[in-house]
Amino acid sequence: ADTLALATAEFNLAGIEAGQAITVTWRGKPVFIRRRTPEEIQEAESVKLDDLVDPQADKDRVKKAEWLILVGVCTHVGCVPLGQKSSDPRGDFHGWFCPCHGSHYDTSGRIRKGPAPKNLVIPPYEFVSDTKVKIG
Repeated sequence: ADTLALATAEFNLAGIEAGQAITVTWRGKPVFIRRRTPEEIQEAESVKLDDLVDPQADKDRVKKAEWLILVGVCTHVGCVPLGQKSSDPRGDFHGWFCPCHGSHYDTSGRIRKGPAPKNLVIPPYEFVSDTKVKIG
């Protein structure tokens, strides 16, 4: 029963403005939820797949373009990248930056520079209403 209780979690997205992000915990891991601005969406959608270490189109990483939901664990050695706070460094591609070894992620959570071999992981999730998301 305890394991099943941790399998899914619902989070309220009401009040998160464009450009803001929150960090929630799911299965003991940080999950980054960012409400992307139109500029962040456009930047993510305009990247050529040939330019990516781990090619994945932005549209394949989101269910609603304005909401990016990903596991906040660097795919290099498991650090938690910076970029959730507006004052955090977000790296060369305006997403997240892992200062431990220098991995840079873009506004879709894709690895663009540094030693990380894969994009930040997208957890299973679904929108249960306009203001709630269920992860897991």
